[in-house]
Amino acid sequence: MFSIMFVIYYLVQPLHTSKVLHIPSGSISAIVTHLQGKNIPLTMIDKTFLRFLGNPQQGWIYMGSKNMTHGDFLYKLTHAKAAMISVTLIPGETTYGFSQQLASELDLDAKTLYKNFNKYAPYKEGALVPDTYKLPIGIEEKGVAIHLLRSSALRHKAWSQKIFGTYNKRKWMQYLIMASVIQKEAANKQEMPIVSSVIYNRLKKGMKLQMDGTLNYGKYSHVKVISQRIRSDKSHYNTYKYKGLPPLPVCNVELSAIKAAIFPAKTKYLYFMKSKKGTHDFSRYYSTHLRNIRAATK
Repeated sequence: MFSIMFVIYYLVQPLHTSKVLHIPSGSISAIVTHLQGKNIPLTMIDKTFLRFLGNPQQGWIYMGSKNMTHGDFLYKLTHAKAAMISVTLIPGETTYGFSQQLASELDLDAKTLYKNFNKYAPYKEGALVPDTYKLPIGIEEKGVAIHLLRSSALRHKAWSQKIFGTYNKRKWMQYLIMASVIQKEAANKQEMPIVSSVIYNRLKKGMKLQMDGTLNYGKYSHVKVISQRIRSDKSHYNTYKYKGLPPLPVCNVELSAIKAAIFPAKTKYLYFMKSKKGTHDFSRYYSTHLRNIRAATK
């Protein structure tokens, strides 16, 4: 009688958790240890109950509430599944812009989400891999940031190891900076190696890049760059004022842009101008560039 009373008493004790949990694969003991590491007050008794109820679900689980009893928690741990939503990060979008998008689609706070991206990212911009991700409905800002950054970090490392045979974080970030400018400037993937060659050629000659795309950082991702903005922006993203590349990536980039940064086309081009067709006319000489400008603005 006492044992039954104790079981009932234990199962109705309150428990606080996250609305969404990620459960790794493994034994019941390993899962309980993982949850204890998330400050969920489970004990050896819960392991016994779980062996009776069945194995915990794996992956994302939607708990529905942050406050419940031990009994409710254990039942949901073994039976509940998370409803998932697909979110897409478009190549060339900034983390600030993506935070706004995610906040709208997942009913999150954009400022808190962006703050968490900045807190956990290895660098302010460019740490995310553009792709379509599946996230559980109910996931909180911190969970989104950590999950997407961790997934992206693994892919960046894998790409580097495939290309170079190793992963040097500092060297890779330099390529991300170059790739982000390419991503912002190129009209399509075919142009990327050519735009890359222009950047390398101008840097080699000590010329300023003078590229609008470097000013489309952060909250300015979709803001048209006009002469007033060029004059007023004092940051080192302004390649009209400062020589060299920006100090950090200006956006999140796809693999094609990274490959273009690593393997530029061999050209002598120093200029490019967007034509009426939407692609760019590339030129070696400034006189040709001026003709391309006139043709594009007629």
